[in-house]
Amino acid sequence: MNNFNKGIFSASLGSFWWGFLGVLYFKYFSFIGHIELVVHRCLWTAFMLILTTTYLSKWNLFFKLISIKKNLFTLFLSGVLIFINWSVWIFAVASNKIIDASFGYFIMPIISVLFGFVFFKEKINRKKIIAIILVCISIFYLLITYGSVPWVGLIVAFSWGFYNLLRKTIAVDTDIGLLIESLFILPFAVIAFYLIYKSNLNDFTITDPSLLILLLLAGPMTVIPLFLYVKGVELSGLGPTGMIFYITPTLQFLLGYYYYNEIFSPEKLISFILIWIAVFIYLKDLYENN
Repeated sequence: MNNFNKGIFSASLGSFWWGFLGVLYFKYFSFIGHIELVVHRCLWTAFMLILTTTYLSKWNLFFKLISIKKNLFTLFLSGVLIFINWSVWIFAVASNKIIDASFGYFIMPIISVLFGFVFFKEKINRKKIIAIILVCISIFYLLITYGSVPWVGLIVAFSWGFYNLLRKTIAVDTDIGLLIESLFILPFAVIAFYLIYKSNLNDFTITDPSLLILLLLAGPMTVIPLFLYVKGVELSGLGPTGMIFYITPTLQFLLGYYYYNEIFSPEKLISFILIWIAVFIYLKDLYENN
């Protein structure tokens, strides 16, 4: 198997993990409440990344990066954004809004194209402009028919889009950057867990070792698919892996609709059809330019 195929396989596995295994895992633990679940994801992701940084001997890169104040400020902002993304996504999974979250991940790459044009003056062709317009129409259609903003999908999309935007401004390994972001979040996660514990609202206790061990997996469940997808990008390039990424929202949508029986109104169907047309146009453009 050549490097390109290895990259495709790695990115596919990472996308499958995010879209299928990640949903099943976090949905299973939704009984503990989305706030405590977000706290555990923050805590154990930081712990997992400390282990991987030690194992891969990357602490020199870590200290080199934090010696530059600009990098620290950028990663603090991106840390806030990824915390928002994790929080809203876990809320969506726990509150039977997985389809709404998938909406966000369907439009996120197209939103990123718009951000690239606005903030970095990147060129966009006619197909990408049409895709962006269709996304906007879909959002406005939901706004008009529901009388409210589809906030779950929009926050998921825009938080991740702005996160990618900030990350493009600094040269940093994905895992080291995520470690620094996680360390910024960590004190707040520890305080939140303490308050949950003091209020006797915690489900995580040493008296329940099976639950304890399973919740510790929140770290690997976050970090492993990231490593797989980033490795795929390194071996195969942004274009092919950008297409493969759509495995994630597709699986989320299918799980939400078929497995968890979430409500999918005719209005949402029309909105998603517009999004799927936009995605098709976007993917066709990616394919033609790679």
